Amino acid sequence: MAYKLITYTKEASFLTPEEENIAVITLNRPEVLNALNTEILQELDSALEEIRKDDKIKAVVITGAGRAFSAGADLSETPPDEAGMRKRIEVGQKVYDKIEDFEKPVIAAINGFALAGGLEMCLACDIRIASETAQLGLVETNVGLLPAWGGVMRLPRLIGRGKASEMVLTATRIDAKEAERIGLVNKVVKPDELKSTVMWTAGTVATKAPIPIKLAKKIIARAVEITREEGNQKMIDGAVTCMTSEDLLEGVSAMFEKRTPRFKGK
Repeated sequence: MAYKLITYTKEASFLTPEEENIAVITLNRPEVLNALNTEILQELDSALEEIRKDDKIKAVVITGAGRAFSAGADLSETPPDEAGMRKRIEVGQKVYDKIEDFEKPVIAAINGFALAGGLEMCLACDIRIASETAQLGLVETNVGLLPAWGGVMRLPRLIGRGKASEMVLTATRIDAKEAERIGLVNKVVKPDELKSTVMWTAGTVATKAPIPIKLAKKIIARAVEITREEGNQKMIDGAVTCMTSEDLLEGVSAMFEKRTPRFKGK
């Protein structure tokens, strides 16, 4: 499928140079700091569907063109009535939920500004790696809006209620180092090391068995909501699924043969 406002490429990692098993989605409206309108969200949704059906893809990277990951929602596209407003919010929520629930790991490469809806997209990803130049914040209250694309739910789960309240209520921007300190991003690197670090991380994930990764993502997503008993049962069910898979035999064989396993997700 041809895209206008994003680019979608398949790339190989350093660990598996013979396989293009990493999908890279780039938000591509640099002239407006990759502001998120309905069209770009729909293209992102379509790209994720394309990736979901491609068994060769093992990990996904989302980043932005130019000097921003994304500065947030395109405010020039404000719907004229309440029905339109609700629909637009629901579109964003649907796409971000898809990122969070995606069976393949998703990594945010935060190359600059990640503000408002841009940061909300990063929060939906599994891993966040930021350039030293990144600026992050849920700044919606500056203009009278609420971080309604998942921000007020995901942020406190990630960094705790107190710090999340401070960031949302004061609309504070923080730099990458502070984001790393409070656990908002996993790692901070120099700008010229961002792509290589992200691709190394994605490549590492791509070498792992898909079945336990998919199951772990589901449990991690609900870990703060369910009881220990529920979690234990989910882990038992998941472990049994892994133990009866073809991939387990491949993984054990590869370990003894001292080679990289070739997992099939079966």
